Amino acid sequence: MKKHPVLNLPPCALDIRPDADSRRGADKVYDRLRQRWVSLTPEEWVRQNFVAFLVLQRAFPPQFMTNELGLKLNGTQRRADTMVYTPSLRPLAVVEYKAPEVTLTQKVFDQIARYNIVMGAPYLIVSNGMHHFCCRYRDGGYVFLPDIPAYPDMLAETSGENNK
Repeated sequence: MKKHPVLNLPPCALDIRPDADSRRGADKVYDRLRQRWVSLTPEEWVRQNFVAFLVLQRAFPPQFMTNELGLKLNGTQRRADTMVYTPSLRPLAVVEYKAPEVTLTQKVFDQIARYNIVMGAPYLIVSNGMHHFCCRYRDGGYVFLPDIPAYPDMLAETSGENNK
């Protein structure tokens, strides 16, 4: 199996196996949210580690999360990397991942903000595994937060909004 980079996230146990069909010696990882084996690309490495961080460190319930959610934006099919929902299944957060070597630029934030036009989530999270940013949509604009809030804190912060 290939060695994967150490990320700026707590270590977690992932189910990884060699891909028997791959000529490049790639690995597969079991995605617990999609409940299937997927190719372990650099971006997928970040996704799986970050989802584990959200579940184990920030109390995000996996039953209210989904990976690779299809959405239509301006007539074009897109995919949100991870969507997080409230218990009433309203969008709570959109998460975008990049490979560790990809710099998180304004272009990345523009991409996730466009997805959020469709989803309407109050939180946006971006990570390349090394750097993580979270912002909250408030009063027509985004405010960057010093850390990624725990799921219960996000729910409490948005409880009045979710009833609108």
